[in-house]
Amino acid sequence: MDKKLRLLIPGPTPVPPQVSEAMARPMVGHRSKGFAELTARLTGKLQQIMQTSNPVFILTSSGTGGLEAAVANTVNPGDKVLALVGGKFGERFRDLARVYGAEVIELDFPWGQPVDLATVKKQLDTHPDITLVLATLNETSTAVINDIEGIGALTRKHGAVLVVDAVSGLGGVEMKPDEWGVDILVTASQKALMVPPGLALVSVSDKAWDLIAKCKSPRYYFSLEAARKSYAKWNTAYTPAVSLFFGLEAATDLILEEGLENVFARHRLLARATREAAKALGLRLLMPEECASPLVTAVISPEGVDVGDLRKLLLDKYGVLFAGGQGELSGRIFRIAHMGYADHLDVISSIAALEMALSELGYGLELGKGVAAAQKVFLGGAN
Repeated sequence: MDKKLRLLIPGPTPVPPQVSEAMARPMVGHRSKGFAELTARLTGKLQQIMQTSNPVFILTSSGTGGLEAAVANTVNPGDKVLALVGGKFGERFRDLARVYGAEVIELDFPWGQPVDLATVKKQLDTHPDITLVLATLNETSTAVINDIEGIGALTRKHGAVLVVDAVSGLGGVEMKPDEWGVDILVTASQKALMVPPGLALVSVSDKAWDLIAKCKSPRYYFSLEAARKSYAKWNTAYTPAVSLFFGLEAATDLILEEGLENVFARHRLLARATREAAKALGLRLLMPEECASPLVTAVISPEGVDVGDLRKLLLDKYGVLFAGGQGELSGRIFRIAHMGYADHLDVISSIAALEMALSELGYGLELGKGVAAAQKVFLGGAN
């Protein structure tokens, strides 16, 4: 029998059966009245989950496509762009701005630490002509959450447009773009939204539209103006991934049925259980707990244990897939995701497998100690 795979990476994440069933529906015409009605319903549900009154455009692309759309529609060659970089995905956002000819002012923060607001303020004060600020909500490469509300207050005062990569955070952590001054919010289907890869979701504020109107950079498929024109008829500018739209509506129904606050609380509880388990096993976390993501936990591999060997053993013998480190953290950490369609027993089983794998690789531990720590968190949370 093929080994069951327990997917504990920060995307793609496990897909609920309701979403898979929805995606198996017969194909429909993407220019039909029924599909327009679906798009209208889905957009309203996404606005609730994204907590915005701004239009939400559903693009058939990866999350990176959504990020490129945000940059391509706002950056003219030579524009000053402030990029806040503290991990692999902050680097990606920075690189996209460079591709479109921006004069990038890069603020680098240590991997595993959040964006420092005082440093951001200093740069904004020094460069009043910065037009765009690029920030990451949930930096999955380091398992750090950034203070988007604080960044938004600074950019609002400065006048720059704030673009936020919420690809891995949206749907699992509090995000209030309208209230916090986020002008363009980008997320994707395959993380906390529990749908296979292939859809990027982009919300755009009135302030951002003013900048978009002045942008002369070439774009075609990723034109937000083209998306807005089709949005008026509840349609898409180009052929959408119809089956993914079906799946996304099923996923939004699950999230809204559970309730946003309950979804956020569930993710916080799963994160706390995972971290208490890791600490009980004598493992060190990469990120400080005060800025730790509720969606993924980054664990420093103990001395004498090779991350590659650990991940291979977990996958080959126990069917558990953890993520490795990226960039400068490659070979130093492993990452345990607890986002989207995840529950108590996903954490318990993954910690049990981790204990066995570490023991087999010669790391001294008391079997069951991590599992017990997680169980205590869950029992406390349940009570």
